[in-house]
Amino acid sequence: MGHDDIALGIMCKAPIDGACKTRLCPPLTTFEAAEISRCFIADVSAAIEAAGAPGVAVYTPVGAEAAFDRLLPSRFSMLAQRGNDLGERLLHATDDLLSVGCGGVCLINSDSPTLPSALLKQAISVLRQPGDRIVLGPAIDGGYYLIGLKQAHAALFHGVAWSTSQVLAQTLARAAEVGVPVSLLAMWYDVDDLGSLQLLLHELFGGGNPLAFDGLVGSPAPRSRSYLENLLRTSGAQRLGFASSVA
Repeated sequence: MGHDDIALGIMCKAPIDGACKTRLCPPLTTFEAAEISRCFIADVSAAIEAAGAPGVAVYTPVGAEAAFDRLLPSRFSMLAQRGNDLGERLLHATDDLLSVGCGGVCLINSDSPTLPSALLKQAISVLRQPGDRIVLGPAIDGGYYLIGLKQAHAALFHGVAWSTSQVLAQTLARAAEVGVPVSLLAMWYDVDDLGSLQLLLHELFGGGNPLAFDGLVGSPAPRSRSYLENLLRTSGAQRLGFASSVA
């Protein structure tokens, strides 16, 4: 990677049965949840590749590399996560990627399979501007789906109530304290519980995504679409509380 490169890292847990997407169980089985996780990782990494920047799978745990076989584009690199909590892992990933010479880093969650590549391109454009700056992609649950940095500001990751609705607000407060300007992307959503899974089903098979406006279009998410379509056709529609039109 060179100084002009903005690395796009997907923060991902190995999609292993019983060890991922557990908030979706029930209604999903642990096997189905792991399959959903595989689909999400494949679709988010495809959106990253479509954005035209170097892609990196920032993964955990060490030793589970084989779980990502056939999920990532061939040009993706892999970087093991370090740290005891999410804040430490985000900080270390930023520092690790900046240390190899890239000019900026965006860290993206692996739970937004329809995340538009246009938003990733916008984040890249912001980070290529002169001077230090931060990019945040707000999520509807009060967190963020993306954080982009040109320097590893430790203050952004300390004292944050992770996995709560306060994450974005607290991060914005930390950014104000360190005096770095913040650019906000359009809002999108993570899929981490039944309600957000139903939102994804509505986007893919229902009336579209209400967050997609002013020409913003969700990524096609082909792996997720195919798996969920099959699930709805077999036994999933009633379980998932979704009035499916899938024949």
